[in-house]
Amino acid sequence: MTKMIFVSLPVTDLQASIAFYRALGFQQNPQFSDDASACMVWSEAIYAMLLTHAKWRTFTERPLPPPGTSAVMLSLAMDSSDAVDAMNRAASAHGGRADVNPVQDLGFMYARDLADPDDHLWGAFWMDPAALAPAEQQG
Repeated sequence: MTKMIFVSLPVTDLQASIAFYRALGFQQNPQFSDDASACMVWSEAIYAMLLTHAKWRTFTERPLPPPGTSAVMLSLAMDSSDAVDAMNRAASAHGGRADVNPVQDLGFMYARDLADPDDHLWGAFWMDPAALAPAEQQG
């Protein structure tokens, strides 16, 4: 079996969260979605499971984090710095917040962070492929 990651996120408004994640470029997998959850696919290996608070409670009794706090930030590699900017524009236009942290432009890497409607943090970044090449291939 292919190694995959399923990130489960508690959400207040499932339909609004589905619309938000679609706007960012995720696709919904109806096979693993119902009236209490939605499976949102980023790639063949990365899935976000959006769960109503009632559904979340079937997995854990641990308290939900208070609004405005962070336990994790999930980062997604993008094809270009323009794609990073587009994701942040989509977040802002669909109920989330863009640039929740300062923009990072290191020349070889460009990153912007956003929050979804429930304040879950996501980073979108682009890294110059030439910067990833071994030193002997760079010149």
